[in-house]
Amino acid sequence: CVTEFPNSDGQKGPLIDHAEGQRFLNDTFKVIMEEVLSKGADVKEKVCEWRDPAELRRLLDLELLEDGQPHDHLLQQVKEMVKYSVKTNHPRFYNQLRFLTEALNTSQYTYEVAPVFVLMEDVVLSKLRSLVGWSDGDGIFCPGGSVSNIYAMNLARYRAFPQVKLKGLWSVPRLAVFTSEEGHYSICKAASMQGIGLENVFLGAVPFLVSATSGTTIHGAFDPLDLIADICEKYGLWMLLGGGGSVLFSKKHRHLMKGIERADSMTWNPHKMLLTGLQCSAFLLKDTTDLLKHCHCANVTYLFQKDKFYDVSFDTGDKSIQCGHKVDCLKLWLMWKAVGTRGLEERVDKAFFYTRYLVQEMKKKEGFQLVTEPQFMNVCFWFIPPSLRGKQNSDYYQERLSKVAPAIKERMVRQGSMMIGYQPQAGRVNFFPMIVHSPQISEQDVHFLLNEIERLGGDL
Repeated sequence: CVTEFPNSDGQKGPLIDHAEGQRFLNDTFKVIMEEVLSKGADVKEKVCEWRDPAELRRLLDLELLEDGQPHDHLLQQVKEMVKYSVKTNHPRFYNQLRFLTEALNTSQYTYEVAPVFVLMEDVVLSKLRSLVGWSDGDGIFCPGGSVSNIYAMNLARYRAFPQVKLKGLWSVPRLAVFTSEEGHYSICKAASMQGIGLENVFLGAVPFLVSATSGTTIHGAFDPLDLIADICEKYGLWMLLGGGGSVLFSKKHRHLMKGIERADSMTWNPHKMLLTGLQCSAFLLKDTTDLLKHCHCANVTYLFQKDKFYDVSFDTGDKSIQCGHKVDCLKLWLMWKAVGTRGLEERVDKAFFYTRYLVQEMKKKEGFQLVTEPQFMNVCFWFIPPSLRGKQNSDYYQERLSKVAPAIKERMVRQGSMMIGYQPQAGRVNFFPMIVHSPQISEQDVHFLLNEIERLGGDL
């Protein structure tokens, strides 16, 4: 549901056509009502139109192309998904988790329960790995980037000390994790959950994982991946890369992630920069030894029988910490199918363009001060009201400046004009960390933002 548009600034990219989008949702809703909720609950209908994995892959158009697909083609894909998916609200669906009555939102742990989505996830993960630079590998969709990072830490520890799965923490030496000061907080959460501990005391500890970041949460900074990879390869450390994956769609900007193909795993959140529906987080692995399964498998016989009548390698639930998981791959697959690889590239390039445009216009205005020059979509800045300009050396300057962003935030929220967060960091008083990634942003929006902050904070 996209059209191409020329901007006055020369940018070209996918513009969301709300009328077309609404038509697609309406038509999809009709399919769900008729085929899933009505026919799917009819005892005279089949619980599932079964096809073996190889045959179903031939029947479905799962391939992700450079160009997007038109309305009628996408709607046909929805109908095919419904046709070959298990109807979990059918009166004769007696498998585990029968209470899942959401339309086609089945739990994804075996091919027999989620045939379409198991194949779809395989296609999407393969396509994402190819963007990283891995011709092969593994992966799984997770409930958020934090959980993806927990997966990485668990796998890294298992690869270094496989006995930990059977014998527990007492069987391994004191372990250490390396990350940067601006690394994602989930690394600390993972270390705490897995008994590694929050204290980074390296004397006598054994390093096993390095957490690198592309596009840090606040400043959007990129770690030097090649240099980190050199160290990891030298000492046999697991290199986890988090954030920034969507940059890989852009030929113009993917150099920011030079060396990414040398990482062992990657956490990629399309629900952030690409704005797929929340949640949509992929955990990608270079490993080809089935490490994901060996580390997490429980081999429960009521789900993962070895003597099934189809290829059981498509039963992916034992790779997962939680076994069943939502079919989050559908969100990215449908978006990718609609706009194509080229459309996603244009979205990324447009976000970079308007980030640079915002910075350019900000520098023209008095009272706006950048915290750092942006590398990514993150623009961190202070607004200095007229009452504080020229008084940077006064004793009260920092204290008063720290109150400006909270006051402006309160006013914009109460008036409903905008929504921007604020925060202090590393000795810096409260500033605005703004991320520019909406595919609908325009020059007019940029100027409104700057003028509105001036209006809201001019009298402080």
